[in-house]
Amino acid sequence: MVRDPIASKSDPSAEEICSALDDPDCREIIRHLDEPMTASELTNRCDIPQSTLYRKLELLTESTLIEESTEIRRDGHHASKYSIAFEEVTISLDEDRSLSATIDRPARTADQRLADLWSEVRKET
Repeated sequence: MVRDPIASKSDPSAEEICSALDDPDCREIIRHLDEPMTASELTNRCDIPQSTLYRKLELLTESTLIEESTEIRRDGHHASKYSIAFEEVTISLDEDRSLSATIDRPARTADQRLADLWSEVRKET
């Protein structure tokens, strides 16, 4: 499954974002995602058991802090790759004294948008 935080229909709540950022394992994953990586690559770089890593990747993707894409391989064994999906997170106090979060996303190049489109087309065929 490809999860695109930019195309997401709903924004995560401030509580969801704070929960993900408060988790030490999630912060460890973010620290090591200097380029798109598979879960196996992250397991090798982080000191996190693989079963825990998958739960943390789910938490980070649900909070739209990382994005999941599919790496298409010729041998047919496709792999999910994860990458950072934000440049800055801002937590604010609204007029009604509730918290809100704003996520600034990196700009996507035309090549990235085209690659995402082809990834979706291949997934459907």
